[in-house]
Amino acid sequence: MQYQRILSVQDISCVGQCSLTVALPILSVCGLETAVLPTAVLSTHTGGSFAGSGYTFRDLSDDIPAICAHWKREQIRFSAVCTGYLGSPRQVEDVLTLMSDLLLPGGARIVDPAMADGGRLYAGLPEALVPAMARLAFSADVILPNLTEAALLTGLPYRPVCDEQYARELTDALLERGAKTIVLTGVRRDDRTTGVAVRTPDALQIYTHERVERVCHGTGDIFTAAFTGAYLRGQDAFSAARLAADFTLECIRKTMDDPAHWYGVKFELALPWLMKRLGES
Repeated sequence: MQYQRILSVQDISCVGQCSLTVALPILSVCGLETAVLPTAVLSTHTGGSFAGSGYTFRDLSDDIPAICAHWKREQIRFSAVCTGYLGSPRQVEDVLTLMSDLLLPGGARIVDPAMADGGRLYAGLPEALVPAMARLAFSADVILPNLTEAALLTGLPYRPVCDEQYARELTDALLERGAKTIVLTGVRRDDRTTGVAVRTPDALQIYTHERVERVCHGTGDIFTAAFTGAYLRGQDAFSAARLAADFTLECIRKTMDDPAHWYGVKFELALPWLMKRLGES
């Protein structure tokens, strides 16, 4: 595998096992030199009982252009850029600029349009983020939306349950708007399973696995990081999505016997599993 430097662009929730605090170790385990560009710093994530607990939040939008300008002067370049939570249209525009300025020729653009779930935007995000995020998503090589994000990006009605027909409708609409490779999460054939749909212009492939009845914060970020690591190691999109789904499920299993660990999953305990699977591929 060629040694690569990847840039992960998303927030830091200092406690909570999500965003950059999971992306950095997972991508590193995958053998990728991982640089980070924080979009905001929070004391904790904003889910569960943290939601009303007085968490701190510092927007780093003013720092992003200066950081990128420094990298450009130093001729620091990246073989891939992977984005997660972006809090404003301004941040989206800055990411589009840095991709243009700092990606190596042929570098991969991987976008998790992390802005919504359960049929609505995350709290505090402006409606203007949706068209801005669409510009970023449709310029990417791979996008990883959940059902809500796919509906927002296409203008189609949101449905909480996604069978194969709805997955095809969403991904058809995403392809028509310019998406290249789509990894759609939250695809369900029945109440006991969930999975991912991987769509290219040539094919729709669905991977189904066990559905765990537990709300787990940070698993979307874990999935994106594991997918990105496997994909940049040379796996095709479907193989990388299957591995990422299995790894995310393994992380949840490592946490199931600890109800006090509600704020994230014990992904650290599953990293040896990920390294083994990557070594077998």
